[in-house]
Parts: sequence; C-alpha cells; structure tokens
Amino acid sequence: MSTTPTRRLTVAQALVTFLSVQYTERDGVRHRLISGTWGIFGHGNVAGLGQALLEAGEDTMPFHQGRNEQAMVHAAVGYARQLNRLSTQAVTTSIGPGATNLVTGAALATINRLPVLLLPGDYFATRTADPLLQQLEHPVEADLSVNDTLRPVSRYFDRVTRPEALIPSALNAVRVLTDPVETGAVTLCLPQDVQAEAYDWPEEFFAERVWHVRRPAPDPYELSAAVEAVRAAERPLIVAGGGIHHSQAEEALKALVDATGIPVASTQAGKGSLRYDHPADLGGIGHTGTAVSDDLARTADLIIGVGTRYTDFTTASNTLFQNPAVRFVNLNITAFDAHKLAARTLVCDARTGLTALTEALAGHRVGQAYEDEYRAGRERWDAVVEAAYQGDDDAVPTQTQVLGALDAVVGDDDVIINAAGSLPGDLHKLWRARSPRQYHLEYGFSCMGYEIPASIGVQQAAPDTPVWSLVGDGTYLMMPTEIVTAVQEGLPVNLLLIQNHGYASIGGLSEAVGGERFGTPYRFRAADGTFTGDPLPVDLAANAASLGMDVLRAKTLGELRTALATARASDRPTCVYVETDPAPTSPPAEAWWDVPVAETATRESAVQAREDYDRQVADRRRHL
Repeated sequence: MSTTPTRRLTVAQALVTFLSVQYTERDGVRHRLISGTWGIFGHGNVAGLGQALLEAGEDTMPFHQGRNEQAMVHAAVGYARQLNRLSTQAVTTSIGPGATNLVTGAALATINRLPVLLLPGDYFATRTADPLLQQLEHPVEADLSVNDTLRPVSRYFDRVTRPEALIPSALNAVRVLTDPVETGAVTLCLPQDVQAEAYDWPEEFFAERVWHVRRPAPDPYELSAAVEAVRAAERPLIVAGGGIHHSQAEEALKALVDATGIPVASTQAGKGSLRYDHPADLGGIGHTGTAVSDDLARTADLIIGVGTRYTDFTTASNTLFQNPAVRFVNLNITAFDAHKLAARTLVCDARTGLTALTEALAGHRVGQAYEDEYRAGRERWDAVVEAAYQGDDDAVPTQTQVLGALDAVVGDDDVIINAAGSLPGDLHKLWRARSPRQYHLEYGFSCMGYEIPASIGVQQAAPDTPVWSLVGDGTYLMMPTEIVTAVQEGLPVNLLLIQNHGYASIGGLSEAVGGERFGTPYRFRAADGTFTGDPLPVDLAANAASLGMDVLRAKTLGELRTALATARASDRPTCVYVETDPAPTSPPAEAWWDVPVAETATRESAVQAREDYDRQVADRRRHL
C-alpha cells in the first residue's frame, strides 16, 4: 500500500497551486515564473480555473481582469520582455471566441521568443455534452477543437484530457517557458469537465521548483574561428539584436566595443544595446536604419550578428550587405538563427559569448581610419535627427517633432512602447535610446493593438517607471479596451495618441508601390466612391476620456511639450492627444524593402513602381 502523501484538488486547483511555486534563477537571482493570471471568464473556465483562482487567493496567484483576450496576451508579453524573459504571466479564457482571440497574441509571443502561458478552456473530454455551446464540430476529427488553431503558434501544446496527464504536461510547459532556446507561447488546453474533476495529487507535484536559466558558453572551435574572422576583417560591423537584451548582455557588448572599436548597428529589438551617445553606436540598421549604419553595412567585410533573427527589415530584403567579400559570424543561443546567411556560428548565450570574444581578441582594434569614418557618419546623422526634432512652438507639430518633444521630456529609465504604423520607422531612425529597456518596439509581428496592453504589462513589471504607449489613430481604434484595465488597476501609463486620419504607414507604402493610397485614409467617401472626402469626425480624445483616462489636448508643439511634462508627472493614466501636420519630415529610407509590385498594370503609378522595383530587386543576393 502506497504511503506517498497526496492532496485532493481539482485539476484547476492543482494547476494554480503548481504554477504558484515555479521559479527561474539566473546569475543567482530568483524570479517567480508566473507572477499572475489574466482572465476573462465564460462557461468554459468559470467553474474550473475561475473557482481555483478565487480559492487560491491573491497571495498565491494574483488575478488581473482583462477586456480582450488578445490584449491580455499582449500585456503578459510586455511584462515578460521587461523582465528579460525570467518572469511572465498566464492567460485563461473560455472556449470558443475567447480561445481563438488568443491566436494573434500567441503568434506575437512565439515570433518574438517571449514566454507566455495560455490556458484556454476546451470541450468536454467525456463527450457527455456534445455538441455544446460554441463547439466546432468536425465530421472526421472528433478530437479537434478551435484550440487547435493555437498549435502552429505555440512552442508547446497539449490538451489535458485526464487529471493525471496534467503532471507531465505542466512540467513540460514550464520547461519550455524557461528555456531561452525554446521559449514562446505555451498552450495547455483544459476541457471544462476535467478542470473541475478532483484527483489525489502527489505532494511532490507542489514542491517548490527552481528552473535554472542556462548561459551556455561558446564551443572552443567556434570561438577560435570567430576570433580569426574578426582579426582578419578590416571593416567589421556588429548587428545587435534582441538577444542582447534578453541575456542582459549590454555591458558585455560595451566592453567588446570599447576594447576593439567595432561599431554597432541595432535591429528594432536590439536598439538600446549601446547608449545612443556611445561613439560606436550607429543607430538602427536596414530599411528603417540610419544612413551611417546602412552605408557601413554595404561596405562591411564582416557582419557579427548578436542575438538577431535577420528579418527582411534588417537585411533590406537581402540587398544591404553588398561587399563581395562579406562574411558573417552569428552569435546566438538558438542554432536555427546562428546558421542564417551561411554564417560561422557561435551557439551560446550572448553575454557569455561576448565576454569570451573580448578576452580572445585582447590587443585587437580596428584601424583608426575606420573609426574616424564611422564617427564622422554619426555626427552627420546626429544633425539629421536634430533637424527632424526642431520646430516652431506655435505650429502644428509633425510626427518627428512629436518624437523630439517626447525626447526632451523622458528620463533615462522611461519606457516607450510601439509596434506598428509609421512610428516604428521614425523611432528606429531617430530615437535616442538612453537605457537598455527604454526602447520597446514589437516589430517581429508588428501587431497593431499591442501598445496599450503591453504598457500595462511593463508598468506592472516596473511600477516606478514612467511608461509611454505611442499609438496612431489606426492602432488606437484596433484595441483601446485595456485603458479600462489601467484605470481599474491604478496604473499611471501614459498614452501619446497621434491623430493622422488613417493608416499613414501603409498609405505611404501604397503610394510607393503604385497603390495610390487606396483604402488607407480615414475619410468619408467622395463622389467617385473613394475614401477621399473630409476627415471623419471621430474624437479619439473624448473616447479615451470616456474610458477613464485623464486627457490633455495639444494643438501646437509648445502645448505638446507642456502636456507631455504634465503627463509624466501625473500618478493617473493620462492621454496626450495631438493632431499632426501630415507633411513628411522623416528622413527617407536608406535601404530597400521588398514589397512585390504588380507585374502588369494599366495605371501609370503601378507601371512606374514596377520599373523601380525591377531596378531594386537586381541588387538582391544570396549569401553562401
């Protein structure tokens, strides 16, 4: 007869208890893995996880009430990113649309390699009620549910159809969440009858577990080959990706750069890896990069990618690295990314690898002429930024002047959050990142609607830090709902709401590819049926106020400066609303981006765009 101590709990109660005692540890610092659970309840989870969270209490598992399931995932992802992937949150939903609303957030998390735990309800495992409310019936796959839409966007997926199956499933879920190579969205589907079913759980399941987050060192052979490549290069360039931030490797990068003089250009996720005023920081790279970064990238003979996935924006759709002799060394904890562009690989933790490189390169430094060249390029670009930021206090501000006004207000530790529209390009080129976590751009999925809920997650993770959510009118209309959550929780997030009457970013792209801004303005229909009439009389500031925010309206650049300072000093959720001058003031793109153009067309705009496309695509190359 077994004497193993057990505890009788429902499956939902057991899962909440298990999650409450899971921890990560890195560099001797411990973090609670699941710091809280977001939820919207329906018949698929109210009597299971809802009851379990109520019974557990706030001390065991804090609960956060959401308004949109996708937004709850964004909040958890923002939280996880702010805490370097060492802590995250869970999200529970009912079955049906509540569950399918998770898919976009899960895709964003997995693409950006950020951990989040998804706990959607599911149909009866016993099939006693079949079909039930919101059930998708499939004629030949009876075990399929709408939750299966989460399979391709999850790093781990399981449907727990028996109580005892929760034990290996929960352990595997945490294994993936805490693994820097594997992490992303993790989904445990919980049939609603199983959630409420009781079981005698071994007490060992509820023992406190600390999951060590590894810092694997580089292989000696790979390190030697990388050092040889760096020493042989005359024009090396580091491309800093988000992996540097996840690893907290910023100081290790600075030590390498200070010792060798190798300049650094940053992806959207990697910006801030060096402080903006470091003499070797060149700013963004690629389609939305700076002139100095892209000029050096075209002539570099060695690209050292650190923690980057090399998206098409970074590589300018494989047209950027034009030196015939260019080679790549990729330092990445994920072998899949390290092998891109036929690179020599350093498969290791970013901090560990950069430290090893610095030690192995002792005494090596790039030539003085190269340093002088990129420092002069930096100075020229600084002048471009300064010009874009300046404006008359009495004038309606342009979008770049809005960023200049914000730049003058923020402190070193403020966090600015953005994800989509025309802002990412302006920010990547112009923003002066002062600290590693200041620049929070979600550009792996570029998901409209991420910014406001993510600001809530960041504010939860860094409660004493001013947080700014930067959105245009198009993004705001996608998902303003979590403003209510910020008000409810007393989180003093700042919303900088820019009104430019439409999808400005895609409007500009449409014009460039011969689409003539079709379907992008937010305007009334004109007589010819196109959306070219007067602007819509939508008062987004009034909408934000109706959801509980304090709202400051600014009509001029001077008023904007005052409003931003007021918002930063406030202890309430505050919206600064400004309508911008649509005249383009952002520096033009310094590198191409491949958006295929119609090969045959009758409209002259598309014909001309195709001719330009054919010229640009000729510069694409495969790196073998």
